[in-house]
Amino acid sequence: MGANRVRHERLELDTRHRIQLVDLTPWVEAAVERSGILEGLVAVSALHTTAAVVVNENESRLLDDFREFLERLAPSGAAYRHDDLDLREEPPPPEEPRNGDSHLRALLLGASQALTVTGGRILLGRWQSVFLAELDGPRRRVVSVSVVGNGEAR
Repeated sequence: MGANRVRHERLELDTRHRIQLVDLTPWVEAAVERSGILEGLVAVSALHTTAAVVVNENESRLLDDFREFLERLAPSGAAYRHDDLDLREEPPPPEEPRNGDSHLRALLLGASQALTVTGGRILLGRWQSVFLAELDGPRRRVVSVSVVGNGEAR
């Protein structure tokens, strides 16, 4: 087996909806392939506090259920201390959104996922996909992928 290797990539994308699931699987698969790493791990991270990375099934009705589930857990428009901008110790910028619900949703989901790389491919179950969960869009988002492991020298 080759030497230990690390490869980092960033993806910038624009989301279109307040809550949106963007399938990152093809991009993550391509990043792993470009890395040349055959055995190791890939970490996929959203570089934001109102977005998350999740692994689940890419089925349209399930994705609708996901949005409704998040709304029940942290309802839009509810009273959140984070949204009371007058109580902030430092004045927020004028464009600061009222997005306490988005931050709470992100806390529940997590900012990153670590997945196994074996045989130069990410190991996913039959129905699994890797998603960016946009929780406060539409926005420009940055996702980081780091592949670590053993591979052939390139």
